[in-house]
Amino acid sequence: MSEPVIFYRGGAPLTPVTTEAVETTELVGVERKLSQKNAPEELPKRQDAQPPRVLRKIEKRLRRLCGKAVVDYNMIEDGDRIMVCLSGGKDSYTMLELLRHLQVVAPVKFSICAVNLDQKQPGFPEHVLPAYLEKLGVEYRIIERDTYSVVKRVIPEGATTCGLCSRLRRGTLYGFAEEHGFNKIALGHHRDDMVETLFLNLFHGGKLQSMPPKLKSDDGRNVIIRPLAYVPETLIEDYAERKQFPIIPCDLCGSQPNLQRATIKAMLRQWERDNPGRTESIFSAICDVRPSQLADRSLFDFASLAVDVASSEAALCETSEKTSEKTL
Repeated sequence: MSEPVIFYRGGAPLTPVTTEAVETTELVGVERKLSQKNAPEELPKRQDAQPPRVLRKIEKRLRRLCGKAVVDYNMIEDGDRIMVCLSGGKDSYTMLELLRHLQVVAPVKFSICAVNLDQKQPGFPEHVLPAYLEKLGVEYRIIERDTYSVVKRVIPEGATTCGLCSRLRRGTLYGFAEEHGFNKIALGHHRDDMVETLFLNLFHGGKLQSMPPKLKSDDGRNVIIRPLAYVPETLIEDYAERKQFPIIPCDLCGSQPNLQRATIKAMLRQWERDNPGRTESIFSAICDVRPSQLADRSLFDFASLAVDVASSEAALCETSEKTSEKTL
């Protein structure tokens, strides 16, 4: 009997194949070729299939917006070690793709490492992200922390879990970044997230506050960057659908009804339908704040505002002299 012939791919042994099996495979291959020769002509592709140029056009716009945000806020510098927070949602997948492209075309050299926090949610498909990242050849780490049980134990049934969940997640990721020498943490928040946060704080917190594109953490140990700050969510949705990312839904908070953020999102989308361009206009306002036209005394010295008498008298004299000259 023939000795099995073992094939290797990427260092991992595959199923042993005997010489007998190889001969059988060759015969099957010949039969397949003969059947293909007599097969009817292939049907034309569906007319509604999206051409690659559409995807290229979307990628071009995404790269331009991402690149502009990175430059405007000096998000990435030479030698940076960036921890890319990958949740398995459309936003973080898109951010990872854009940062991988920037590694190739940017004038500075930086490294990235995709990091996912496995919060031990029931039914979480823990194999999806490692398989995807290994296929791409991207360095990655999976952090395992059972924050799900903590949230479920502390938050009453029916109450919103987002606040506690995000704090636990943020603390874990920030600590991991510091321990492993990452000087930047990239988060996948986009333009619409920033606008939604503005209204959440406005309606429910009494503050004029949003998410900044770049932020130093309160303890000063981490710098947060948001490369998608200029990117509209609809563009990401379109891109993710065409790229067919292996999306992992959030069963901990994404399935909760009546979330305040969901209500704000619905309001903004209705505004956008009624008045296209409104979200971009609101975002432009976030980027053009004028403290003297608001009422925050910590940002502008309203108390010291007074008429400069000397300047006023000088201006009055100058006006009088010009009037006299014209009369003469």
